[in-house]
Formats: sequence, structure tokens, C-alpha cells
Amino acid sequence: MSDPAEILQRLYVAGFDLHTFERFPNMLGVSRGEIMAMLQPSAQGFKMLGAAGWKMGDSIGVLTTKDGRKVFQNKAEIVDATPERVAAVEEFRAELDRLLAGKPS
Repeated sequence: MSDPAEILQRLYVAGFDLHTFERFPNMLGVSRGEIMAMLQPSAQGFKMLGAAGWKMGDSIGVLTTKDGRKVFQNKAEIVDATPERVAAVEEFRAELDRLLAGKPS
């Protein structure tokens, strides 16, 4: 098992912000800029729960299609999923996966 404290340190040093949520006491949010993901403790330290998405307050807008266009949506709030935003979310997810696995830069 990876040491959760080491993982959190790697995330912090890489510029990720860490968030806790009263309504999800066993989850940890990680964000950088406008992108966020939720982490859940696991035997390997942490694993991403669901997909990374666009930060909307303290929630995540997930990538979906609405009226024929790609958007990030959380309940009634919608943000256009521009190619730049989709690419930024994918880069965030790839870096987060790498850091959670303990792989060097």
C-alpha cells in the first residue's frame, strides 16, 4: 500500500489544491485551476472516483452532450466543453493518474 501522506505531498508539490467535503467525509477533492476530481481511499492509497471534470463551485461538471453539443454539466449549471477545456481536463487526469501511481515526472 502506498503511504497516503506521501501521495498527498506529491499532489500538493505538483500544484494541486486539496479539498474536503462535509457531505462526503470519506472523499478528497483535488483541483488545479478550473478542473477537479474526487479521490477515494483504496488499498493502493487513493483512486479517482468517476471522471475529472470542470469545477463548478464545490462540485464537478461532468462531460456530456446536451442539444447536440459537448458541455460540462452539474445539475442545471452548464459550461461549454471547448476543445481547450476538454484537453485541459485530459491533461489534468493524466497527471493525476501518474502522481497517484507514484511515477516520476
